[in-house]
Amino acid sequence: MPIVLPMTSVVRTVTFDARDPYELAGFWLKVLRAERPADDFPGEQYAAVNTPEVNLLFEQNNDEKTTKNRLHLDLVPDGPRDTEVEWLLTLGATITADFREPDGTGWVVMQDPEHNEFCVLRSAAEREATS
Repeated sequence: MPIVLPMTSVVRTVTFDARDPYELAGFWLKVLRAERPADDFPGEQYAAVNTPEVNLLFEQNNDEKTTKNRLHLDLVPDGPRDTEVEWLLTLGATITADFREPDGTGWVVMQDPEHNEFCVLRSAAEREATS
C-alpha cells in the first residue's frame, strides 16, 4: 500500500501582539523599507507590513510583555551590519546584547519600540569576506 504524505504548509504571516499596532507597524515598515497598506489606519486592531520576503501582522493586545520572546526575527542587511544597527537606533530600536567580534563576525540583539527582540546579522558581503 503506498504511503500518502501530508500536504506541505508555508508560513504566510508572523503575528505580533502590540499595544499600538499602527505605530509598531510603522517602525517595521521603515526597517523593511516597505509601504504602509492603504487600509491600515491609526486606532485599528490590526496593522500589516507586507514585503516579498515576509508578512508581519501587528494585533492589538494590551498585556504587558513579561519575558523574552520565544520567537524572533533575524535581519540580514544589504549593507554593513554596523551601519544598519546605527540606523535602527535612530528609528527607536535599542541594543540588548552585542555579540560582534573584532574579526567582523557576530551579531547584535536589539529590541523594537515595544521590546520585541530581533537580531541583526552580517550582510552577505560581510559573511563572504570573513569566510
